[in-house]
Amino acid sequence: MARKVGVNNPTSSVVICAYTLDRWDDLSSAVNAVLRQSNPATELLVVIDHNDELLSRARIEFLPRGSTVAVAPNTHPRGLSGARNTSLDRATGEIVVFLDDDATPRSEDWLSSLLAHYADPAVYAVGGSAHPVWPDARPAFLPTAVAGQPGELDWIVGCTYRGQPTTTSAVRNLMGANMSFRREPIVALGGFVSGIGRIGRIPLGCEETELCIRLRQNHPGAEIVFDPSIVVDHTVSADRTRPRYLLSRSYAEGVSKAAIARLIGSEDALSSERAYTAKILPRAVGRETSAAARGNPVRAWGAVAVVASVGAAGFGYARGRLSRISG
Repeated sequence: MARKVGVNNPTSSVVICAYTLDRWDDLSSAVNAVLRQSNPATELLVVIDHNDELLSRARIEFLPRGSTVAVAPNTHPRGLSGARNTSLDRATGEIVVFLDDDATPRSEDWLSSLLAHYADPAVYAVGGSAHPVWPDARPAFLPTAVAGQPGELDWIVGCTYRGQPTTTSAVRNLMGANMSFRREPIVALGGFVSGIGRIGRIPLGCEETELCIRLRQNHPGAEIVFDPSIVVDHTVSADRTRPRYLLSRSYAEGVSKAAIARLIGSEDALSSERAYTAKILPRAVGRETSAAARGNPVRAWGAVAVVASVGAAGFGYARGRLSRISG
């Protein structure tokens, strides 16, 4: 799919949702990068998720940056979905762009590259890549075919993973760190569903997956575009580089997928996951096992991590489905 280039970009609201002072430096970096864009956003909305101290500091630091900057509290239930829905209440741009508070656009053309795709009226959503910035080295237990390239389990740390398209393509859903939507259609759909997304440090997810699927169900001709050349650098905190997080995040992914399956049906909810589990992950296990057998024993941890992640996700999915039945 070739990039659509228009003469006039639509108006845009860039949204950064934040919940903790622990990410202050990353949040400041994200705000600065948005304000340096070659094609400035119509407005920048920083939404603070039920943290009064962070809200006060953000207002002091960011509001003097210009009239296009707004800082607001989450007026919906606590959590990322609520914060994003608060931004939808306030946003005025034709396109709403969501950037994680620990992600920084790599290029000053990041925003214009996203918006250019919307010259095609069939495009309802556009997203890009998220590349990890590790606190130290890449964890040995995360598999990768080529050093410096995405691995099969990099989604666990919120980043682009092996198995996603490597050229601009239509996809089922986008990743939350670097995504955008036409505002009116998602507002008409009621925005993000609460209860399946991240709340503080609780590693649930998939609220953007559910919205993308619901968008396609209600607008069958809508295109959701992934352009891997539109890159943000995504900071990975030290706690996410430990095996315990791999297990907890995988389990939470299963729980979230069970919630989505209840909302929109298991066929749409698990279509991409079935192909990923059947094709991509077995290759990773075989590659890592072979590398270990050829004299690189540390690579065995990559195979173990894949099997453990699948098991934890499956257990979470089963628990999610059973808890609903028993409830």
